[in-house]
Amino acid sequence: MNRSSSRSFLAGALLLAAVGLLVLNLAGMLRPAQSLALRPLAAVQSWLALRYAAIHDTLTLPRDVATLQQRNAELEAEVTSLQRQVVTLKEEAAKAEILSALLGYARTQPDNRYLAVNVIGRDVSPFIRSIWIGAGTDNGVERGMPVVTESGLVGRVADAYATVARVQLITDPAAAVNVRTQDSRADGVTIAQPNGEIWVDQISQEKEVKASELVLTSGLGGGYPPDITVGQVISVRKRDYELFQQAVIRTNVDFANLEIVLVITSFHPLPVTTSTP
Repeated sequence: MNRSSSRSFLAGALLLAAVGLLVLNLAGMLRPAQSLALRPLAAVQSWLALRYAAIHDTLTLPRDVATLQQRNAELEAEVTSLQRQVVTLKEEAAKAEILSALLGYARTQPDNRYLAVNVIGRDVSPFIRSIWIGAGTDNGVERGMPVVTESGLVGRVADAYATVARVQLITDPAAAVNVRTQDSRADGVTIAQPNGEIWVDQISQEKEVKASELVLTSGLGGGYPPDITVGQVISVRKRDYELFQQAVIRTNVDFANLEIVLVITSFHPLPVTTSTP
Protein backbone atom coordinates (compact mmCIF):
# COMPACT_ATOMS: atom_id res chain seq x y z
CA MET A 1 0.00 0.00 0.00
CA ASN A 2 1.47 3.30 -0.99
CA ARG A 3 1.57 6.47 1.09
CA SER A 4 -1.43 8.05 -0.66
CA SER A 5 -3.64 5.05 0.07
CA SER A 6 -2.57 5.07 3.74
CA ARG A 7 -3.56 8.71 4.12
CA SER A 8 -6.92 8.09 2.51
CA PHE A 9 -7.55 5.14 4.76
CA LEU A 10 -6.61 7.15 7.91
CA ALA A 11 -8.84 10.02 6.88
CA GLY A 12 -11.75 7.70 6.28
CA ALA A 13 -11.21 5.99 9.64
CA LEU A 14 -11.13 9.34 11.44
CA LEU A 15 -14.24 10.47 9.62
CA LEU A 16 -16.04 7.25 10.58
CA ALA A 17 -14.89 7.68 14.19
CA ALA A 18 -16.09 11.27 14.25
CA VAL A 19 -19.44 10.29 12.80
CA GLY A 20 -19.73 7.48 15.29
CA LEU A 21 -18.91 9.73 18.23
CA LEU A 22 -21.43 12.28 16.97
CA VAL A 23 -24.11 9.62 16.74
CA LEU A 24 -23.27 8.29 20.21
CA ASN A 25 -23.34 11.82 21.65
CA LEU A 26 -26.70 12.56 20.10
CA ALA A 27 -27.98 9.31 21.54
CA GLY A 28 -26.74 10.34 24.99
CA MET A 29 -24.44 7.37 25.35
CA LEU A 30 -21.32 9.51 25.91
CA ARG A 31 -22.65 11.47 28.92
CA PRO A 32 -21.22 9.13 31.58
CA ALA A 33 -17.85 9.30 29.90
CA GLN A 34 -18.09 13.09 29.56
CA SER A 35 -18.97 13.48 33.22
CA LEU A 36 -16.09 11.28 34.25
CA ALA A 37 -13.68 13.21 32.08
CA LEU A 38 -14.94 16.68 33.07
CA ARG A 39 -15.01 16.06 36.82
CA PRO A 40 -11.28 16.54 37.39
CA LEU A 41 -11.26 19.46 34.95
CA ALA A 42 -14.09 21.16 36.89
CA ALA A 43 -12.22 20.68 40.17
CA VAL A 44 -9.08 22.20 38.69
CA GLN A 45 -11.06 25.10 37.22
CA SER A 46 -12.80 25.75 40.55
CA TRP A 47 -9.49 25.76 42.42
CA LEU A 48 -7.98 28.16 39.92
CA ALA A 49 -11.04 30.46 40.10
CA LEU A 50 -10.88 30.63 43.90
CA ARG A 51 -7.17 31.42 43.86
CA TYR A 52 -7.68 34.08 41.22
CA ALA A 53 -10.51 35.68 43.22
CA ALA A 54 -8.39 35.70 46.38
CA ILE A 55 -5.46 37.31 44.60
CA HIS A 56 -7.77 39.84 42.92
CA ASP A 57 -9.42 40.77 46.24
CA THR A 58 -6.03 41.15 47.93
CA LEU A 59 -4.85 43.51 45.23
CA THR A 60 -8.06 45.58 44.91
CA LEU A 61 -9.53 45.56 48.45
CA PRO A 62 -7.54 48.49 49.87
CA ARG A 63 -8.52 50.65 46.92
CA ASP A 64 -12.18 49.57 47.23
CA VAL A 65 -12.21 50.28 50.98
CA ALA A 66 -10.78 53.74 50.43
CA THR A 67 -13.35 54.40 47.71
CA LEU A 68 -16.20 53.21 49.93
CA GLN A 69 -14.98 55.32 52.85
CA GLN A 70 -14.80 58.38 50.64
CA ARG A 71 -18.24 57.70 49.23
CA ASN A 72 -19.63 57.14 52.72
CA ALA A 73 -18.20 60.47 53.87
CA GLU A 74 -19.75 62.19 50.84
CA LEU A 75 -23.14 60.63 51.57
CA GLU A 76 -22.96 61.64 55.24
CA ALA A 77 -22.16 65.20 54.20
CA GLU A 78 -25.12 65.18 51.81
CA VAL A 79 -27.43 63.85 54.55
CA THR A 80 -26.24 66.55 56.96
CA SER A 81 -26.80 69.23 54.33
CA LEU A 82 -30.29 67.91 53.57
CA GLN A 83 -31.14 67.83 57.27
CA ARG A 84 -30.08 71.47 57.61
CA GLN A 85 -32.20 72.36 54.60
CA VAL A 86 -35.21 70.57 56.09
CA VAL A 87 -34.79 72.44 59.39
CA THR A 88 -34.43 75.75 57.54
CA LEU A 89 -37.49 75.08 55.41
CA LYS A 90 -39.55 74.14 58.47
CA GLU A 91 -38.51 77.34 60.23
CA GLU A 92 -39.30 79.41 57.16
CA ALA A 93 -42.68 77.71 56.82
CA ALA A 94 -43.47 78.38 60.49
CA LYS A 95 -42.48 82.04 60.16
CA ALA A 96 -44.47 82.36 56.95
CA GLU A 97 -47.53 80.98 58.72
CA ILE A 98 -47.10 83.44 61.60
CA LEU A 99 -46.59 86.37 59.24
CA SER A 100 -49.63 85.35 57.23
CA ALA A 101 -51.77 85.38 60.38
CA LEU A 102 -50.35 88.75 61.43
CA LEU A 103 -50.98 90.17 57.97
CA GLY A 104 -54.55 88.96 58.13
CA TYR A 105 -55.00 90.73 61.47
CA ALA A 106 -53.42 93.95 60.15
CA ARG A 107 -55.84 93.97 57.23
CA THR A 108 -58.77 93.97 59.66
CA GLN A 109 -57.40 97.20 61.20
CA PRO A 110 -56.46 99.27 58.14
CA ASP A 111 -56.34 102.54 60.09
CA ASN A 112 -53.23 101.46 61.99
CA ARG A 113 -49.65 101.06 60.82
CA TYR A 114 -47.76 97.99 61.97
CA LEU A 115 -44.18 96.85 62.22
CA ALA A 116 -43.54 93.09 62.37
CA VAL A 117 -40.65 92.37 64.73
CA ASN A 118 -38.90 89.21 65.90
CA VAL A 119 -38.87 88.37 69.60
CA ILE A 120 -35.20 88.08 70.55
CA GLY A 121 -35.32 87.53 74.31
CA ARG A 122 -37.33 87.19 77.51
CA ASP A 123 -36.75 88.56 81.00
CA VAL A 124 -36.13 85.78 83.50
CA SER A 125 -37.00 87.81 86.59
CA PRO A 126 -40.09 86.46 88.42
CA PHE A 127 -41.11 90.06 89.18
CA ILE A 128 -40.95 91.39 85.62
CA ARG A 129 -42.73 89.77 82.71
CA SER A 130 -41.49 91.20 79.47
CA ILE A 131 -39.93 90.31 76.14
CA TRP A 132 -37.24 91.91 74.00
CA ILE A 133 -37.84 92.64 70.34
CA GLY A 134 -35.31 93.21 67.56
CA ALA A 135 -36.32 96.76 66.63
CA GLY A 136 -35.95 100.11 68.33
CA THR A 137 -35.97 103.84 67.80
CA ASP A 138 -34.00 103.44 64.56
CA ASN A 139 -37.05 101.59 63.21
CA GLY A 140 -39.62 104.05 64.55
CA VAL A 141 -40.42 102.12 67.73
CA GLU A 142 -41.22 104.42 70.64
CA ARG A 143 -41.87 103.93 74.32
CA GLY A 144 -45.55 103.23 74.99
CA MET A 145 -46.48 101.79 71.59
CA PRO A 146 -48.92 98.84 71.81
CA VAL A 147 -47.76 95.37 70.78
CA VAL A 148 -50.19 92.77 69.46
CA THR A 149 -50.52 89.49 67.63
CA GLU A 150 -53.42 88.08 65.65
CA SER A 151 -54.63 86.54 68.96
CA GLY A 152 -54.85 89.80 70.86
CA LEU A 153 -52.99 92.31 72.99
CA VAL A 154 -49.45 91.42 74.08
CA GLY A 155 -48.43 94.58 75.92
CA ARG A 156 -46.68 97.83 75.15
CA VAL A 157 -43.14 99.07 74.70
CA ALA A 158 -41.71 99.95 78.11
CA ASP A 159 -38.16 100.86 77.01
CA ALA A 160 -36.93 101.69 73.52
CA TYR A 161 -33.29 101.79 72.46
CA ALA A 162 -31.64 102.23 69.08
CA THR A 163 -31.99 98.68 67.81
CA VAL A 164 -33.96 96.82 70.49
CA ALA A 165 -36.91 97.44 72.77
CA ARG A 166 -38.43 95.88 75.88
CA VAL A 167 -42.14 95.07 75.83
CA GLN A 168 -44.02 94.89 79.12
CA LEU A 169 -46.55 92.06 78.87
CA ILE A 170 -50.10 92.41 80.11
CA THR A 171 -49.32 89.45 82.38
CA ASP A 172 -46.83 91.61 84.31
CA PRO A 173 -48.24 92.40 87.79
CA ALA A 174 -47.25 96.04 87.26
CA ALA A 175 -49.20 96.31 84.01
CA ALA A 176 -52.70 97.78 83.86
CA VAL A 177 -54.98 98.07 80.82
CA ASN A 178 -58.27 99.95 80.65
CA VAL A 179 -60.78 97.56 79.12
CA ARG A 180 -64.47 97.21 78.33
CA THR A 181 -66.61 94.09 77.97
CA GLN A 182 -68.10 93.87 74.50
CA ASP A 183 -71.72 92.96 75.32
CA SER A 184 -72.41 94.47 78.75
CA ARG A 185 -70.23 97.54 78.03
CA ALA A 186 -68.70 97.36 81.49
CA ASP A 187 -65.47 99.29 82.02
CA GLY A 188 -62.64 97.96 84.15
CA VAL A 189 -58.90 97.66 84.58
CA THR A 190 -56.83 94.50 84.16
CA ILE A 191 -54.76 93.29 87.09
CA ALA A 192 -52.27 90.49 86.41
CA GLN A 193 -51.87 87.98 89.22
CA PRO A 194 -48.56 86.35 90.28
CA ASN A 195 -49.93 82.96 89.16
CA GLY A 196 -50.44 84.24 85.61
CA GLU A 197 -54.19 84.88 85.79
CA ILE A 198 -55.59 88.18 84.51
CA TRP A 199 -58.45 89.79 86.41
CA VAL A 200 -60.59 92.74 85.41
CA ASP A 201 -61.22 94.89 88.46
CA GLN A 202 -63.31 98.01 89.16
CA ILE A 203 -66.35 96.75 87.26
CA SER A 204 -69.52 98.51 88.32
CA GLN A 205 -71.93 96.37 90.35
CA GLU A 206 -74.74 97.58 88.08
CA LYS A 207 -73.32 95.78 85.04
CA GLU A 208 -74.39 92.23 84.20
CA VAL A 209 -71.14 90.73 83.02
CA LYS A 210 -71.45 87.20 81.68
CA ALA A 211 -68.99 84.44 80.98
CA SER A 212 -67.72 84.15 77.38
CA GLU A 213 -67.94 87.93 76.80
CA LEU A 214 -65.03 89.39 74.87
CA VAL A 215 -62.89 91.94 76.67
CA LEU A 216 -61.46 94.78 74.54
CA THR A 217 -59.29 97.79 75.20
CA SER A 218 -61.50 100.77 75.97
CA GLY A 219 -59.10 103.53 74.91
CA LEU A 220 -59.65 105.35 78.21
CA GLY A 221 -56.55 106.96 79.67
CA GLY A 222 -54.77 107.11 76.33
CA GLY A 223 -52.52 104.14 77.02
CA TYR A 224 -53.93 101.91 74.28
CA PRO A 225 -56.11 102.40 71.22
CA PRO A 226 -59.64 101.06 71.58
CA ASP A 227 -61.06 97.72 70.42
CA ILE A 228 -57.97 95.52 70.70
CA THR A 229 -58.93 92.06 71.94
CA VAL A 230 -57.55 91.38 75.41
CA GLY A 231 -59.31 88.15 76.32
CA GLN A 232 -62.57 86.45 77.17
CA VAL A 233 -64.45 86.32 80.47
CA ILE A 234 -64.35 82.87 82.05
CA SER A 235 -65.82 83.70 85.49
CA VAL A 236 -67.30 86.60 87.44
CA ARG A 237 -67.05 87.34 91.16
CA LYS A 238 -69.83 89.63 92.39
CA ARG A 239 -70.44 90.36 96.10
CA ASP A 240 -73.08 92.77 97.30
CA TYR A 241 -70.92 94.24 100.06
CA GLU A 242 -68.07 95.19 97.69
CA LEU A 243 -67.92 98.39 95.65
CA PHE A 244 -66.92 96.61 92.45
CA GLN A 245 -67.20 93.19 90.88
CA GLN A 246 -64.33 91.31 89.26
CA ALA A 247 -63.99 89.06 86.24
CA VAL A 248 -61.33 86.50 85.43
CA ILE A 249 -60.38 86.50 81.75
CA ARG A 250 -58.47 84.15 79.51
CA THR A 251 -56.22 85.50 76.78
CA ASN A 252 -55.58 83.61 73.56
CA VAL A 253 -52.03 84.93 73.28
CA ASP A 254 -49.39 82.25 73.88
CA PHE A 255 -46.94 84.41 75.82
CA ALA A 256 -44.49 81.54 76.34
CA ASN A 257 -44.00 80.98 72.62
CA LEU A 258 -44.07 84.42 71.04
CA GLU A 259 -41.83 84.58 67.97
CA ILE A 260 -43.04 87.54 65.92
CA VAL A 261 -45.19 90.44 67.13
CA LEU A 262 -46.71 93.57 65.64
CA VAL A 263 -45.90 97.02 66.99
CA ILE A 264 -48.61 99.59 66.30
CA THR A 265 -46.37 102.44 65.19
CA SER A 266 -49.21 104.78 64.25
CA PHE A 267 -50.39 105.08 67.86
CA HIS A 268 -48.78 107.77 70.00
CA PRO A 269 -49.61 107.08 73.64
CA LEU A 270 -49.46 109.23 76.71
CA PRO A 271 -46.21 109.00 78.69
CA VAL A 272 -45.68 105.58 80.27
CA THR A 273 -44.25 105.22 83.74
CA THR A 274 -41.48 102.64 84.03
CA SER A 275 -42.39 99.24 85.45
CA THR A 276 -38.88 98.35 86.57
CA PRO A 277 -38.70 97.93 90.38
